[in-house]
Amino acid sequence: MKLIRHGAAGQERPGLLDAQGRLRDLSAHVPDITGATLSPDTLARLAAIDPASLPLVEGSPRIGACVGSVGKMICVGLNYSDHAAESGMPIPTEPVLFMKATSAIVGPNDDVEIPPRAEKVDWEVELGVVIGKTARYVSKADALDHVAGYCIVNDVSERAYQLERGGQWDKGKGCDTFGPMGPWLVTRDEVPDAQALEMWLEVDGKRYQHGNTRTMIFDVPTVVSYISQFMSLQPGDVISTGTPPGVGLGQKPQPVYLTLGQTMRLGITGLGEQQQRTVAANVGGQP
Repeated sequence: MKLIRHGAAGQERPGLLDAQGRLRDLSAHVPDITGATLSPDTLARLAAIDPASLPLVEGSPRIGACVGSVGKMICVGLNYSDHAAESGMPIPTEPVLFMKATSAIVGPNDDVEIPPRAEKVDWEVELGVVIGKTARYVSKADALDHVAGYCIVNDVSERAYQLERGGQWDKGKGCDTFGPMGPWLVTRDEVPDAQALEMWLEVDGKRYQHGNTRTMIFDVPTVVSYISQFMSLQPGDVISTGTPPGVGLGQKPQPVYLTLGQTMRLGITGLGEQQQRTVAANVGGQP
């Protein structure tokens, strides 16, 4: 299934895409697409519904983040050896973990805000792993049993905040709107091999990133198992698994960073596409 959340921000409704790519409303069956509705039993119940029996959603509604009420978002840094090289950092011997504020999560086509005084806002197309069943100290062999599905994440980053302002990476990763997610949560049964997915990102039509999840240093089962040794993974948690080379920080002869009025477009095989416009942050007001 391709699960989707549609509607105004904060008022999203659950839905799914039918075989013709039409949006169908699931509100009569589940209140939302959250950790509470991502259990294996609930997903099996939703999969048994005939999509033709669901109401069509007319028009072109806003698409929200594909998971609502995310409990935590854990990111894996430097998980592609060629990205570590372009960043000038050693290849890690264990997964590098950091947290991205859940307040950064927005819809896949929402605007990305450039914060005041930001200097080095960058892009990162990543495979998101959505947890469907609590994982505590799980083995690599059992790790995928705890995965509900996959999605696209743009791990937008402010490199000066991340690397030049002291402390950990989180402050460069958690700004509002720095976590576009979706458009769909694609259930695990529709992604037979998460390590064989093409991924790409363009800025204003120029292709910067083009990679494949097969070049991950630590694959999805390894990452899920590893994280579960340090914290429990709860239904609805999201793991962003790292980015291939081609980020702005790594451009030669000098880095390239986002400016106002640009458009990012990115995608992963079978998981859809995102598109965001860069705008100035609304300082002191409501988002």
